Amino acid sequence: MDQLALMFVLLLGAVVMVPVGDRLGLPSPVLMTLLGAALALIPFVPNVDLPPEFILPLVLPPLLYAAVQRTSWRQFTANLRPIFLLAVALVFATTAAVAAVAHAVVPGLPVAAAVVLGALVAPPDPVAATAVAGKLGLPRRMVSILEGEGLFNDVTAIVLYHVALAAAVSGSFSAPSAAVALVLSAVVAIAVGLVLGWAANRLMGLLGDPTLQIGLTLLVPFVAYVVAEEFRGSGVLAVLTCALFLAEYAADPDDVMGRLAGYTFWEVVDTLVTGVAFGLIGLELHNTFGTASGRWGEMLRTGAVVVAVVVGVRLLWLLPAAWLAKRMHRLRDYDEDIPMSWRETLIMWWSGMRGVASVALALAIPYETDSGDPFPARDEILFIAFAVVLTTLIVQGLSLPRLVKKLRVRADSEAEEELERELALRVIKAAKRRLKEIMEVEELPEEIADQLSRRAYDIGARIAPDIVDDDRREHFDKRIARVKKVHRVQGEMLSAARHEVLAARSEPGADPEIVDRVLRQLDMRSLRGAPLQ
Repeated sequence: MDQLALMFVLLLGAVVMVPVGDRLGLPSPVLMTLLGAALALIPFVPNVDLPPEFILPLVLPPLLYAAVQRTSWRQFTANLRPIFLLAVALVFATTAAVAAVAHAVVPGLPVAAAVVLGALVAPPDPVAATAVAGKLGLPRRMVSILEGEGLFNDVTAIVLYHVALAAAVSGSFSAPSAAVALVLSAVVAIAVGLVLGWAANRLMGLLGDPTLQIGLTLLVPFVAYVVAEEFRGSGVLAVLTCALFLAEYAADPDDVMGRLAGYTFWEVVDTLVTGVAFGLIGLELHNTFGTASGRWGEMLRTGAVVVAVVVGVRLLWLLPAAWLAKRMHRLRDYDEDIPMSWRETLIMWWSGMRGVASVALALAIPYETDSGDPFPARDEILFIAFAVVLTTLIVQGLSLPRLVKKLRVRADSEAEEELERELALRVIKAAKRRLKEIMEVEELPEEIADQLSRRAYDIGARIAPDIVDDDRREHFDKRIARVKKVHRVQGEMLSAARHEVLAARSEPGADPEIVDRVLRQLDMRSLRGAPLQ
C-alpha cells in the first residue's frame, strides 16, 4: 500500500465512521483515531510521509472556517469573559503547570523545551470538543463555550509555542521581545483577516455564481493562514477573523441555493478533513511509541504525570472560574453563556480533549538547535504529547456520553422552544408588513390578499405550531394535510419526469448538456416544492 492508497482509506473511513459512531453512540473522531492505530499495526501499511510543517496549514484552516459557520460575531463578543478565561488564561496556566512538572521529572529537559511541551498540550482540540459535545444534546450555552474556547485557544497556544521554540533553538530568551512578538502577531493576524474578509466579500458579489463563491470560500481560509504566517502573524487568528467577517457581512438572505449548497459543501469538507486528521493521529502512534523502546516504564510514568497535570489543572481552573463568572453574571446581568451548575462544570472539564493541533506542533519540533546539538529531549516530548492526546481523546471521548447521561445534563428545550416562538412571530409580522407594503403600490384581488395573509400565518405556524389557537391550528393542520397530499402527488409526477429525462440521456443523438439542463430545472422545481403551472 502506498501513501495515496492510505489517504483514500482514511477518507473512506471518515465517511463510514460517522454512521457507525451514531449507531454505537461513540464520537467519530475517536473511532477514526482507533482506526488509524489499527492500520499502523498492519505490516504492509506504510508510515505517514507528511512533513510536519504542512499539517497545521492543511488541516486547521478548513476546520476552523467550518466551525465559525456555526457561531456569530455577537455570540463571540457576548462571551468575551468566558472565552478569555478558557482560551487565554487557562492556556497560560496549563502551559506553566506542565512546564514546571516536566522540567522536574524529565531528566535534562531545559525550561524552554518544557514550555514548548506545555504550550503544545495546553489547548483542547476545537474539532474533537465540538464533534463530541455537539451531538450529546447539551445546552446550547455549553456548546457555545466549548466552540469559543476551541476557536481561540489554538491562537494563544501556538504563539506561546513559537516563542518557547525560538528560545529553545537559539538558547536565548528576551521577555520584552516575546511580549512585542505576541502583540505584533495578533495585530498582523487581525489586519490580514479583515483585509482578506473585505476583499473576499467584494469578490463574491462580482462572481455571483454560487459554485464560484463556494470555491472562493474554500481558498480564503488557506490564503489567510499562509499570508498571516508570511508576515509573522498568527495564521489561526487570521482565519478566525476572516471567517467571522464573512459570516457577519457576506450573508445574502435571498441567496437560498448558495446557502444550501455552501452548508452542504462545508459539512462534507468538515467530515472528511476531521476524519483524516484524527486518522493521522492514530497512524503516528507506531513511530512515536518506537521512541520508548527499552524505557517503557520511565516514559509511561512521565506521561501519566503530565496527563494528570493537564486534566487536573483544567478542573482546578474551571471550578473557581465558573463560580466567578456566575457571580459576575448575577451582579451585572451580563448576557453571556456560562455553566449554570456543578454538573455542567464537570461536563466542561471532561470535554477538554487534545487532538490535531497538539500532534502537529509536537511533530514540528526540529531535530537540532542552532548550535547543531540535538533538540533536548525531543523523543520524550513527542511521547508525552501523544500520551496526553490519546488519553484525553480516547478515555474522555469514549466516556463523555456516559457521563452526560449519568449527570442528566440536557438542552434547555423550553428556552429553545420559546426562542422558536419569538422568531415565528417575527416571521409572521415581517411577512404581513411586506404584504401590506406591496398592497399599497399594487392592486391585489381581495381573495388573493386574504390567501396571502393566511400564508403568512402558515409560515410562522410551520416554525412553531403552538403560536396559533386550537381552532386555527386544526384548520391549519387540515390545510397542511391537503398541501402535503398535493406535494406528494406532484413529487411522484416530477419523479416520473426525471426518470424519462434520464432515460433520454442514453438515447442515440441525445445531447447530455441539454438533458442535464432540463434535469436541473426539474430538480429546482422539486427543491422549491412549487406547484406545477
